Amino acid sequence: MYYIINRAFQAAASPEAAGDMQAAAGGMMFWLVIMLASVIFIVYLPQKKKDKEQKKLRDSLRVGDEVTTIGGIVGIILSIREDTVLIETGGDRSKIRVKTWAISTNETQHDAEEEIAKKK
Repeated sequence: MYYIINRAFQAAASPEAAGDMQAAAGGMMFWLVIMLASVIFIVYLPQKKKDKEQKKLRDSLRVGDEVTTIGGIVGIILSIREDTVLIETGGDRSKIRVKTWAISTNETQHDAEEEIAKKK
């Protein structure tokens, strides 16, 4: 940074240093673009992929699935509405209504059941 400020003062004093200043600014712009692209590839794209996987999980929920919420509550789905899910938890059969975005994992394997049904 000191280098750029020093060059700016020199550019104001002499026209020959102005070309050096433009080259330094161009180099900085190049590295700024590289850093921005790095942030996109390191942060944004993996998060977008994770969001797609979570949406796919929530769209594939069925009655009878064993799910875990983001709060750690484990239960079995009793009913599914537009934006809420009713789950049954514990031995005393407590029922809890949670938002669908709060479902973090689905412990039930549907792929194996579908493959068996296709073979029959």
